[in-house]
Amino acid sequence: MDDASSQHEKIREHFQQSASVKVQTLELNAGNIIKATQLIVECFQSDGKVLICGNGGSAADAQHIAAEFMNRLRGGLERPGLPAVALTTDTSFLTAYANDIGFDGVFEREVLALGRPGDVLIAISTSGRSRNVVLAVQAAKRKGMRVLALTGEGDLAAKADIAVVIPNRDTQYIQESLLTVEHVICAAVEDAMFGKA
Repeated sequence: MDDASSQHEKIREHFQQSASVKVQTLELNAGNIIKATQLIVECFQSDGKVLICGNGGSAADAQHIAAEFMNRLRGGLERPGLPAVALTTDTSFLTAYANDIGFDGVFEREVLALGRPGDVLIAISTSGRSRNVVLAVQAAKRKGMRVLALTGEGDLAAKADIAVVIPNRDTQYIQESLLTVEHVICAAVEDAMFGKA
């Protein structure tokens, strides 16, 4: 097999595996995705906000979700912004707190300062074990917030009100499936609140 054929086969295998994980995610989580949508719609309809946190690729996902809610997911749909904040974007705070106190509490501190009863925390962790995300979840519970976990197979799911768990241990496939879940939730929230574009 030549190099081009070998690369083509590797690409095909990745796409097929990614698609397989997404189908498994749908089969295991469709009900919880519906519940997650309802939770977020109720939050926004009650003048609450969504706070979102995660590390690395999950930090990028937090920003992505916040952008979809604040702006819009789909073109052609004119709607007001929905209050969503990625807790991953304030580098001055994050680096100050991590330097002065430690990285474990960065999201916890933001949740305690910004969260209110009725708000929702979306906690994203591919491992399900990120210490700073777990502490943020515990802080959200103390503040009377609801928690949606988007995660791989770890302990985080048990700490949330609703969890969407990707049935895989490979970070790249978890992240690819989470992006699909995030887009589905954002689209469903838009449909529920503003109708279809």
